[in-house]
Amino acid sequence: MEARAPRPGTPVRGSESGRPVMAVLDLLGRRWTMRILWELSQAPAGFRELQRRCERMSSSVLSTRLDELTGSRLVTSHDGGYRLTRLGEDLVEALVPLNAWSRRWAREAGGGTAE
Repeated sequence: MEARAPRPGTPVRGSESGRPVMAVLDLLGRRWTMRILWELSQAPAGFRELQRRCERMSSSVLSTRLDELTGSRLVTSHDGGYRLTRLGEDLVEALVPLNAWSRRWAREAGGGTAE
């Protein structure tokens, strides 16, 4: 069964509006999605290597997430491996300010590390 990725213009978990931002938040909120994007932003990887980098997540979850990410055009499969598409790279770049903000939040809130 093919994974169904959230799509702009279609209702998603927590929102009937179909707004693109709600679709991307639904996708990014799925377990392991952000980790997969992070790992692929560091370097392309085959399925087994990606599974190893993601602390040996189950193959079924990895397969589902990769199906969703390829269906969303954020990841592509090429020569037996996976890599971010230009759209995926743009998404990771768009998250850089959020990472900077989260570090400031960690310092000011006194919780966690500011790594």
